[in-house]
Amino acid sequence: MMPTAALPPPAPILAGRNALIIGVANEHSLAWGCAQAMHRAGAAVAMTYLNDKAKPFVEPLARAVAAAPFLPLDVQRPAQADALFAALAAAWGRIDILVHSIAFAPHDALAGRVTDCPRDGFLTAMEVSCWSFLDLVRRAEPLMTAGGAAITMSYVGSKEVIRNYGIMGPVKAALESSVRYLAAELGPKGIRVHAVSPGPLATRAASGIPEFDKLMADVVHRAPVARPVTIEEVGAACAFLASDYAGAMTGETLFIDGGYHVLG
Repeated sequence: MMPTAALPPPAPILAGRNALIIGVANEHSLAWGCAQAMHRAGAAVAMTYLNDKAKPFVEPLARAVAAAPFLPLDVQRPAQADALFAALAAAWGRIDILVHSIAFAPHDALAGRVTDCPRDGFLTAMEVSCWSFLDLVRRAEPLMTAGGAAITMSYVGSKEVIRNYGIMGPVKAALESSVRYLAAELGPKGIRVHAVSPGPLATRAASGIPEFDKLMADVVHRAPVARPVTIEEVGAACAFLASDYAGAMTGETLFIDGGYHVLG
């Protein structure tokens, strides 16, 4: 396996920006890679945690990037989103970056055939993994007074059938389509919208996918770079997308998978 390339020292490309990072569960989270990268690039960071059970795992990470506000957010509880954005308005007055890195499907929706997916399981997966991005962008829009960038996480299973990815394939396809519509609608306000599509990583969300270890091994074997990507690489790419260097880019799904998606 090829060694992971060392990332260059961060430049302060996000100095003066305010970044809301949603979806940090632990130090292996994609969202944590984004929080670190944006903090190092000069952004002020706010973070959320899912619930009291998750808080002890996330709070030390929040301290490491001086995240404030640091508040609970279960996207199925609108009152928590209300409180979060009220706190951001009071603390910052402006949001420049939103990172949405959450996904969930109940076991009965994920484990079986897409054909057999129960209605409630599909609706839950769509609400948490796709609709929540629309809701959070809508809430962030009035605070993006100087424009900004909204970024969400997808996967190649949105575009091709990946064994055991199940209902999340259609859900991620809906998420990527939503990105394009949001980009078109919000572009005149200077708000850019992207999906990032990393290769498989051993995150908490991925642990629910059956035979995930086999999927990881196949990617390492077949991807042109012959290694998995890292959360640091995903974070660096998201910091770029949020910066002025990507000012002419919007509506993209950016693959960060070592070239795996180009293979037939």
